[in-house]
Amino acid sequence: MSGNDEISVRKLKLEKIRNLWIAVYPETYSKQHTIGSILSRETTDFRPIEEIIPSPKVDVQTAGRIVLYRSFGKIAFAHLQDDSGRIQIMFSRENCKINVDGVTIEQIGTDESAVTAFKFSEKLLDLGDFIGIRGELFRTHKGELTVFVSEFQFLGKALRPLPEKFHGLADSEIKYRERHLDLITDESTMNRFRFRSDFIRTIREFYWKEGFTEIEGQVLTNAATGAAARPYVTHQNAMDTDVFLRISHEIPLKLMNLAWMDKIFELGKAFRNEGQDPSHLPEHLHLEHNANYWTYRDNIAFTEKMFDYLFDTLKLERKRQILNKSEELVDVDFTTPWAKVDYIEMVKTDTGIDVSKYDDVTELRNDIRKQGIEIEGMDQMGLTTLIDYLYKKISRPKLINPTFLFNYPIVLKPFARRNTKYPDQADAFQLVVNGWELVNSYSELVDPIDQAERFRAGEAALADGDEEAMTGDAEFVHAMEYGMPPISGWGMWVDRILALLTGQNNLRDVVLFPLMKPKNAETIQD
Repeated sequence: MSGNDEISVRKLKLEKIRNLWIAVYPETYSKQHTIGSILSRETTDFRPIEEIIPSPKVDVQTAGRIVLYRSFGKIAFAHLQDDSGRIQIMFSRENCKINVDGVTIEQIGTDESAVTAFKFSEKLLDLGDFIGIRGELFRTHKGELTVFVSEFQFLGKALRPLPEKFHGLADSEIKYRERHLDLITDESTMNRFRFRSDFIRTIREFYWKEGFTEIEGQVLTNAATGAAARPYVTHQNAMDTDVFLRISHEIPLKLMNLAWMDKIFELGKAFRNEGQDPSHLPEHLHLEHNANYWTYRDNIAFTEKMFDYLFDTLKLERKRQILNKSEELVDVDFTTPWAKVDYIEMVKTDTGIDVSKYDDVTELRNDIRKQGIEIEGMDQMGLTTLIDYLYKKISRPKLINPTFLFNYPIVLKPFARRNTKYPDQADAFQLVVNGWELVNSYSELVDPIDQAERFRAGEAALADGDEEAMTGDAEFVHAMEYGMPPISGWGMWVDRILALLTGQNNLRDVVLFPLMKPKNAETIQD
């Protein structure tokens, strides 16, 4: 039977149910137990099914989706599933009732269309339908925990059939585009997103334990600043002005530091209108915090403390295998303390180029080519972007175990404090695991004159064609002039660490609803 034919058959069943004066999509149901809680019961004293059928008790009242149904004449078995598990249920022709408007009856209707409750379950229920059940637990002769259904209530008709093979979708595009089906049919997907929820809750608990306050910064901004990235531009009709989707949480956090809040964090979406690949999504979950009177070295210790807390609380193994970009399993050890590597020396060793010595992009571009290295689009890149892409192409893929990179050229960190001894270097670090940048942190720049100069340099690069250069923010510089304390800021790409910890090498596998190109518009069918 084709998909459209099955939809037509299901619609006919829906009309039959309506003709029996049963609400096809009722308002509510009193679900007393989750399926998971039923499965975890330690009861071992069950009555035999021969005693249950004539006079069942009610020790279970639950609801869920039918995902399997098999009829054997006088009895039928089905599987009922909710978000906590799946359990077998049993219907018997000898004792089966349906609840209609609060009244429990054995037969629905009085004319030629009348059906028994058992026949209703057999002929009018489909895979994907929702029902509520009441009944008694027992074990089958094969030992499977089962609910004998003495009463059920119809809770919702599925007009489309679930995927044929009830063990997951093979087509990755369908998995991303129709995540609801992926969650229904693949338990590992559901478990992955449960883990995401647990991970985020645990992060918040850690910050609260450490005395941080959570804030919410604006998503629509007047300046695309806070990081070097190409922004999304939209139009605010009421003000008749173009605005940007934020590319980081940087500015609001620093303004709160200025306003006497010493330890603050924000967990929210950030947006970068750039290329998309397994380790980059234009819309991503970003976690940032700022702490007054800290340095980037304090944040190195804080990062290790956070990960120890996450691994301990979530009971995660520190030594684990992770998929790399080539979809090969590699061994990664998250046991702290982690390695600390000088960024400038690493790139120099890997490429023969000392990136700290350049202030002219043309000279750097020529020297890169002399080393036989070619980077796509390098002729349009400014100095900051070109140094970054050189590192990403040559050095970053080699970093497998958690590694703190420090000692960056100041041009790479437009918000970082200049090192006191070496002014051309930034007091900053990044945490890299398996070639993915997970954390970016620095001692913050709090000098408004220095900040204004860096903003002007970023705008000059933007004017020269570097689309990822950072624009200036005069209002922020104005605020800085009121005075700021020493600050260290920290940011983590949450989707990336979740992908690593759940064994994925594509961020779309840990994002519930990743953006997809639209399909051809479907017309709404009768």
